[in-house]
Amino acid sequence: MKAIWNDKVIAESDDTVVIEGNHYFPSEDVNHEFLTLSSTTTICPWKGTAHYYSVDVDGNLNEDSAWYYPDPKEAAAEIRGRIAFWRGVEVTD
Repeated sequence: MKAIWNDKVIAESDDTVVIEGNHYFPSEDVNHEFLTLSSTTTICPWKGTAHYYSVDVDGNLNEDSAWYYPDPKEAAAEIRGRIAFWRGVEVTD
């Protein structure tokens, strides 16, 4: 799987975990040079608190378009250390 935005591959992995239709990429398979930490958080009742990154490619900022659960609840333990994408970031095989 690949996560692409503005013609740049942000993440690429053969080891994604799919939950609720979202591919969670291992953090080590994500190109962190394109990510900027955001102060945004949201709460999922069964996964826990999500934290966000904005994706920045060549000065084009896609705010809060990646998220991760640093301390997921037990039901979502498999996504610990993984990052998912949305808001125009194309996730494709």
